[in-house]
Amino acid sequence: MKSQQTPISIDTCRVCLVRHGETAWNTERRLQGHIDIPLNDTGLSQAEATARSLARAGLRFSALYSSDLERARQTAAAIARAHALPPQHDPRLRERHYGHFQGLTFDEAEHRHPENFRRFKARDPHFALPDDGESLNTLAARVHAALEDIAREHAGETVVVVTHGGVLDIAHRLATGQALQTARAFAIPNAALNWIEHTAGSWKLIAWADESHLQGALDELPDT
Repeated sequence: MKSQQTPISIDTCRVCLVRHGETAWNTERRLQGHIDIPLNDTGLSQAEATARSLARAGLRFSALYSSDLERARQTAAAIARAHALPPQHDPRLRERHYGHFQGLTFDEAEHRHPENFRRFKARDPHFALPDDGESLNTLAARVHAALEDIAREHAGETVVVVTHGGVLDIAHRLATGQALQTARAFAIPNAALNWIEHTAGSWKLIAWADESHLQGALDELPDT
């Protein structure tokens, strides 16, 4: 894959996607969804490490976008300080809403709701969990819309987007053409750097899961 520092054309938008830093619920392998969990001490350190890594690379960013959930806002704040960029908070960049699975570990979700857990693990793109949960199709639609708006606003520019594991799963599939229902075969570590770009109405993958500035970042839960 080409370097993220390669010059881009005036009709291309390059996006650095960053998953938020670690939270206490990440370490417990607990589904967070829209529940507003802050970063733990490791996550705060990861956010600062990510900000330093981007600054050392000498990259110039035109804008910084973030989910409006606290764990993403805290991660974006570290990048904002290092690059003098005001973060723009967009609820479309939130994690998937996991309905009545939110707050549960995988084991708890499987034990309490076995049939719903089976459909969830199967990545049925039409299945939305009870209690306001989102289907993969619904999640993909809002993520696509948010990224398309960013790309249209920043043609010829490079931007940072701080978001969540489920959103990054969708972004990777958008850039590679992988179907929603196929099992995830790529890592989504906390606070890693992931690069995609948009040109002439299509997305492509540039680089993924760069965690060279981190130590032992946790991967996203499987199939979320």
